[in-house]
Amino acid sequence: MSLIKADKETYIIAEIGQNHNGDINIAKKIIDQLDRYPYDEITGNRLNRVNAIKLTKRDLTEELSAEGMAKPYIGKNSFGKTYGEHREFLELSYEEHAELAVYIKSKGFDFVETFCSVKTLGLLGLVDVDKIKVASRDLTNIPLLAEIAKHPHDVILSTGMADYGTLANALDIFQDNDKYNVSILHCLSQYPAEYSRLNLNTIKYLKHKVFLDTMHIGYSDHSLGTHIPVAAVALGAKIIEKHVTLDTNMKGTDHAGSADIETFHKMVHDIRTLELAMGTESMSRDESVQGAREKLERSLAVNKDLPKGHLIQEEDLHMISPGNGLKWEDRHKVIGVRTDHFVPKNTLIEKQ
Repeated sequence: MSLIKADKETYIIAEIGQNHNGDINIAKKIIDQLDRYPYDEITGNRLNRVNAIKLTKRDLTEELSAEGMAKPYIGKNSFGKTYGEHREFLELSYEEHAELAVYIKSKGFDFVETFCSVKTLGLLGLVDVDKIKVASRDLTNIPLLAEIAKHPHDVILSTGMADYGTLANALDIFQDNDKYNVSILHCLSQYPAEYSRLNLNTIKYLKHKVFLDTMHIGYSDHSLGTHIPVAAVALGAKIIEKHVTLDTNMKGTDHAGSADIETFHKMVHDIRTLELAMGTESMSRDESVQGAREKLERSLAVNKDLPKGHLIQEEDLHMISPGNGLKWEDRHKVIGVRTDHFVPKNTLIEKQ
């Protein structure tokens, strides 16, 4: 079966984030289950799968204050008595990130990494990263942005905690370094996100407002289900990012707001079929409807029995199926013509 791609394909990122729960084997299970292609139910053609898989790297030496590390953290999703212990439990090592990067790329996916501090950029020496992601909380982390701007990688900025001024200031850092391969994801950092707060029209706002033709505008989704990211693509999003998990009921703060594997694959299927459906800003008759036209459109016919020698008038005519005969605009060809034989009711007028 053929692999069918739209001319302008959406770049879809599966975000594992911390949904591995600090276990590299869980991360690999998620990666394995993302390695699947959707299909077009009508044609049987294979559609493209997710394009990239994303992980997040924190370094606790540059993450929290001493007070924040020691803060009690005893909720149902806690993996430690303090928030520092919780974060330490969830963190994969630099070496594990490097191993997962190789694993991801071995399956033909791009590897995207969110770097949460300057120190974590040291991972670039160990890992072949395709794109660098900046979380919205770090749009004000000027030292991190300035360091990322020195690297050649494509950069994706999330705006979940930002207003327009925050975003513009962050972009200035990159432009000051003559770096323009930067994309922007509209986002709401609420987990899960309420529909009434998503304001998807920000996608159109960003497309018209910002900044350079080289920038892509996308959407990072924290809502439930699949319809919101699909709608974002219809609004012009060129990148879609969504959290994915093996089980939304797993222990951990991100799982409930993530898509399980089947939901994620449904989203990919719906985006890929939407891409094919979008078409162009024009109107024409598709060749696939020719059979339906002939069967269902209407043609010029007589609406009563007409005797031989009858002078045909407009009131003698109406339109009935099939649609392979003369049309109403052709009626002048028969009005005023005398019949040369008896014509039964509902007989199509023959083409001249």
